[in-house]
Amino acid sequence: MTGRMLITGGRVVDPSSGFDGVADVLLENGAVASVAPSIPSDGARVINAKGLVVSPGFIDLHAHLREPGDEYKETILSGSMAAAAGGFTAVCCMANTKPVNDNGSITRYILEKASQAKGARVYPIGAATKGLEGKELAEIGEMKQAGVVALSDDGRCVMNARLFQNALRYASMFGLTVVEHCEDVNLAKDGVINEGEVSARLGIKGVPAPAETVVAGRDVEIAAYTGCRVHLAHISAKETVSAVRAAKARGVRVTCEATPHHFTLTEKRLETFDANFKMNPPLRREEDVAAIRRGLADGTIDAIATDHAPHLQWEKELEIDQAPNGVVGLETALGVSMSLVLDGTLSLGAMIALLTNRPAGVFGLPGGTLARGAPADVAVFDPEKSWVVDPHLFLSKGKNSPFAGTELRGKNLVTIVGGEIVYNPTDL
Repeated sequence: MTGRMLITGGRVVDPSSGFDGVADVLLENGAVASVAPSIPSDGARVINAKGLVVSPGFIDLHAHLREPGDEYKETILSGSMAAAAGGFTAVCCMANTKPVNDNGSITRYILEKASQAKGARVYPIGAATKGLEGKELAEIGEMKQAGVVALSDDGRCVMNARLFQNALRYASMFGLTVVEHCEDVNLAKDGVINEGEVSARLGIKGVPAPAETVVAGRDVEIAAYTGCRVHLAHISAKETVSAVRAAKARGVRVTCEATPHHFTLTEKRLETFDANFKMNPPLRREEDVAAIRRGLADGTIDAIATDHAPHLQWEKELEIDQAPNGVVGLETALGVSMSLVLDGTLSLGAMIALLTNRPAGVFGLPGGTLARGAPADVAVFDPEKSWVVDPHLFLSKGKNSPFAGTELRGKNLVTIVGGEIVYNPTDL
């Protein structure tokens, strides 16, 4: 545990309290001690944040850290360090590991590895069903006791509606949220990119938007019927945004997330057959991107999540129908999300909320706030800094970014977890 650290002169933005102004932030013994106009250093380690933004550390509800099983793609160590580089102080890792995180022993293994990583905090998400097979529920109570923060078969949809209903009810008993990958496998079968004008022109089998929206609608109705919570992962279609908006209006306990690639990129990027733009759900139409941006602006969408999914370069160089789905996003999320501020879609505070207190609230996680006594998890970033994405410089093992070569504005400079600096390349 550290002693004292003082971050001085920065623009402090804490959406949890509504505070936005120049101030000092004192961290003491791993917790936030004070936010005030001027705080004496009294021997504290001082970080000069003049001209920079100081916010709660970012929280990613959706990432794939690949360990155990696919450590050649990513490890908990490399993933947690990549998260820290992006300003994330906490990352929730999905259960589709090898073996699947569907029991307490795998959960404990992940947490043990995370405790040694010294990067962002890592929160395991347990499988909803055994082996992600969608046949019977996983050991929910055992995983909860071991430390999972949510349940999901992400990468696969729980197609059996009764089993999904039971998952919601059992998860509710343990205070957990079920995260659903909305994809009707029969509608999506063998699809590679979004079904539409581009897929027809390229002669590639498409995934129709109803593959997502049909399941989203089903899940909302089951959540309404049971009174249980459901969280829809990486929504991509305008109809899904509308369904969530309507469900919230009638009091259904539904939340959802959107990824930076789904609110900035369209299916047209696949015209080059570059598999770095291939993910699931696929990039969709301009009207879908616009709908997601509106959903972020009006509060329908609760969180910006990365769906960080690292692969090796040779895997992404396979034919488009053979290459794996997924892109990395931990180290570009801030810069891409800042585009929402630059074009007036969101205020800076609203964007930060989607990365901090709002995702914290979805799973009931600590952090996401600079309130006195909160974990000393902080990001310090330069909202004006322009930089060009070079995946070779990523701390992640995965270099499969759809934003390679893109000039972004907004760069994280310092990440503090529990009062300890875990990322500070410029030595502020």
